[in-house]
Parts: sequence; structure tokens; C-alpha cells
Amino acid sequence: MRRLAAVLSLAFLASCSSLPTPPPTVPPPPPLEVQILAINDFHGNLEPPGLAYEGSKGKVPVGGAAYLATALREVRTPASITVAAGDLISASPLVSSLYYDEPTVRALSDSGLALAAVGNHEFDRGPAELKRMQAGGCREKQARETRQSCALEAFTGAGFQYLAANVLEGSNNLFPSTAIRDIGGVRIGFIGMTLKETGTLVSPDGVKGLAFLDEAGTANALVPYLKQNGAKAIVLLIHQGGATDGKFDDPSCPGLSGDIMPILAKLDPAIDLVVSGHTHQAYICQRPPNNGARRLLTSAGRYGALVTDIRLSFAPDGTLIDQRAEFVPVQGEPIDNARVQAPLNPAYRVFAADPGVASLVQRYKAAASVIADRPVGKLSAPLEKGSISGESQASEFIADGQLFVARNPAKGAADFGFMNNGGARTDLIPGPDGTVTYGQIFALQPFANNLVTISLTGAQVKAVLEQQFDSGTNTVARPNLIMPSANVRFSFDKSRPAGQRIVSILLDGRPIDPTRTYRVTVNNFLASGGDGFTALAAGTNPVDGGLDLDATEAYLKSSPPVPQKGRVIDLTPAGWTPPAS
Repeated sequence: MRRLAAVLSLAFLASCSSLPTPPPTVPPPPPLEVQILAINDFHGNLEPPGLAYEGSKGKVPVGGAAYLATALREVRTPASITVAAGDLISASPLVSSLYYDEPTVRALSDSGLALAAVGNHEFDRGPAELKRMQAGGCREKQARETRQSCALEAFTGAGFQYLAANVLEGSNNLFPSTAIRDIGGVRIGFIGMTLKETGTLVSPDGVKGLAFLDEAGTANALVPYLKQNGAKAIVLLIHQGGATDGKFDDPSCPGLSGDIMPILAKLDPAIDLVVSGHTHQAYICQRPPNNGARRLLTSAGRYGALVTDIRLSFAPDGTLIDQRAEFVPVQGEPIDNARVQAPLNPAYRVFAADPGVASLVQRYKAAASVIADRPVGKLSAPLEKGSISGESQASEFIADGQLFVARNPAKGAADFGFMNNGGARTDLIPGPDGTVTYGQIFALQPFANNLVTISLTGAQVKAVLEQQFDSGTNTVARPNLIMPSANVRFSFDKSRPAGQRIVSILLDGRPIDPTRTYRVTVNNFLASGGDGFTALAAGTNPVDGGLDLDATEAYLKSSPPVPQKGRVIDLTPAGWTPPAS
């Protein structure tokens, strides 16, 4: 029996040893990762713009096309695309604007930009000029303009594709609505558009024949097309945005608000990522679930200061499973920190200048310096640009210059002038001896507008000022103030009903007469109803006063005073808050 048990035991062990070995566990394939590098609101800032951004690691000086090109190249992964959310050109410094922003288009093309939504400033010179930016070719020189096209080299057009889903020229889209790209084995759909109010932010002559459609409705209508064509994720590039109360890299996005919010609420849940712009703010925000969708919202500030490095992760079947993003500050060495007083920050990466883009910028800078460095006058103190909803010394100074020229009967016989805050683009900081250069006033007023002096009754003047709070995008919550020349004072109370918010208007210390006709000088953008000031379009007997920049230069030669604040007086009761929109 013992022998039999031993034999059976051996037989059992032998049979067990012949069982098949289970296959090894195969780990699931790793997620597929797609990188989207995003910028917005570059505005032709080829040179470092003198900005410092405050982050969790302190201040960091940022910007400059040559450093931006290196940053994009060095952080780019094999599965990557570079995109933009509008306003790449116009409202630009002289080194770009003097050449119709042709060097900016080339610099961004050479930096690998692939897709760009149009912004409102893309339309500053009209749709024909924007089409030239895309296709290339030289622009015929315009009378009385210092700008030059194809001055240093032939302009071959953008190496990136403009997208304009909500911009119609007649019954056709001005540019393609969408783009589909296969990136790292994943098909991504892109929609690009500007804000629907673009027609009120650009001179009406610059958008004649164009229609700007609702953003959310337009984007949602394109989702089925992108899905049918295999898009595993949909990205909206939109030139509209918001703001937060935190530092640029605060992931909690405290106080996130702005015109982008109602658009987000209406978007199809299939739109996974929104790359925004327009407000010049920097934020990366995970929005709460909306109809089952958790959506990432980003904006990279302005002037090429930051790059948003966005990563989308996909399961092997193409399902989007995660998205995240972080900012790459474009800190370069060397960099001009004179204005921002911020040394290089070792907590952030430092990028060398890209040789090709640096050479391009230097060529145009050298060519422009003959014009840019020419002294045009002196000032005893800096001019602050201020905010669009506050008093602006820079805009007041421009209004003074316009009146200085347009008082001449041959130039319009003006009684006073107005200047829109949005038209003054920078602070103006004179040199140590007070010298102001042509390049500085060009940066202050880069739009090449003409002065127009028109006839308005006192009642019409009041109607214009009421539109600071109630016209187009101008609201009591976010007024768009207009600055008067030195002989005008006006006061307002935002708590009063619409049409009654202007409390007083004084000309040379006396109330204006509602029935009297006055001669008022503005730029042609305002004269045609821009920035929501449509009441100005009712002006009669227009007289051309020449280029706005010529007026500022002429005024500077007269040793003018620096405006003192107090022309615009806010009488709104303390603690008043605007009604919810």
C-alpha cells in the first residue's frame, strides 16, 4: 500500500508538471499624448516688450520673438501642433507695424505656428489686407503713409492657416471654419473664430461687407462635421476671453469672469478644449462639468510672453481621457528689463535667442531705427495709458494734440476733441532728458487714423458720452471711457438710469448748450461709429485734419504740458455695484 501511494503521488506530480503555463500578464498600451502649444494677442511684439509676469515663483521678465521661437522648439514634442487665438498683428510696435506686420507673420511662421483664429485686430486694415497676410504679395504704397510693404524682402504670406468660422463675406466664409490634423496617431478637429462684436471694435470701413456670427451657435453647428470626419477631440480657438484675480499660474482661477463665460455655457459638450484670447489675461482653468463635459480653458496673456503647453491624453481607442496644461514663460537672455525692473528669475527656464528669428528682427529693427530714433519733442513726465474704464493721460494728451492741429480753420475749426481710450496702446515714457522719439509715439498710436472734425449739437455730444456706458460692448459694469481735450470736463454717475448718467459737460468752464452746434475732432475710427460710439456717425460737415500721428508730433514740438487728471469725474456713490447682466 505504501508503494502504491508513492507511485500515485509521483504520477500526480508528473501530471501537474504537464499543465500549460499561464501566459504572462500584458500591460495595457500607454495612453497616446498630443501636445498643443498655444499663444494669443502677439500684436507684432518682435522685440521684448518690457513685461514681467508675477507667478508663484516670483516675477519673470518675458517676451521677444526670437526667444519665443526657441521656447516653442525646445518644448515641442514629436506629437505636437502650435496654434494661436487671434490678434497676432496690428496695434503693433513700429518695427513690425512700419512694414504692415510682414516680419511678424514671417517670424511666427518660422517658429512653427500652424493654425490661427482671426481676432478683431486682424481686420484693422480691412479684409483685403488680411487676405494678403495669408496669401502673400506686396501692398501698393498708400498716399501719406510712412509704412512700407516688401521693403526688405518679398512677402510670401503666412506659413500658418487662418481660421474664421463666424466671419462671412457675403454668403461665404472669409477663411476656412475648421481644420483637421492627425497628430501622434490621433485626429484632432479645430474651430477658429473671432468675437461676434468685432464689427464694433474695428473701423466700419474695415469690416464693410462682413458679418460676424454668434460664437457658440457657429461652433456647435460645426461639431457634427468634425465628428463625421473622425475627430477624437475638438478644440475651439476663439478670440474672446476672461480674467481672474490670481497670478498667471494660479490653478484655482480665482474670480474667473468675462465674456467667454456665457459662450462656454452654451458650447456643445463635444468641444473639449477652449484656447482663448482678447483680454490679454493669462489663465489655465478647469471648468466644472457642463452637460457632462469637463473642459479646459486657457489664455496665454499677451505679446508672446507665455506659451501654454497643453497635453491631451487618449486611450488606445481614441477616447479622450485626460487634459492638462502649464505655462512656459518666455524668459530670454539677454533681455531689456529697464521698464519692468525684474532680473532674470532662476526659478524659470531661460531660453537663448533663435538665430534665424533674431536675425530677422535685427534686420527690420535696423531698417526702422532711422525713423524710430528720430526725436520729435520733449515731455516733462511720463504719460500713463491707464485702463479702458478709467482716466487716461495718454488719451488726453492725444486729444490735446488733435485739437492743437484742428483748431486751424483749414483743418476743421475745432472747438474741442475726443480720443478713445482703446486707441492709446502704451504708456509713453520719455528719455532721461525728456526726449520723445517717433518710435514711441508710433507705438502709442499705431493705427494710422486720420483726424476728422465734425459738427454735433450739444445734445448729440451728450448722447456720445452716454454711450460710454450703454452701447455695443460698453456697459456700466465695464465702461469704455472717451477722453476729452483740456478745455472740456465732464462728470458721470453710473448708478443713474440709462441716458441720464452724464451729470455735466463743461466747455471752457461753462455748460455746453444742447441746441448749439460744436465742431468736434476725433479720429476716423470714432467718426464712423467705432468702439460703440455710433452717435458720432451722425456728425455733419466733416473736414480731414491729416494723420493722427502727425498731429501728435506737431503738438510735441510746441513743448506741451503733461495732462493732469481731473477732466473726467466719477460721481458714482461709493459701494454702488452694477446690476447683474
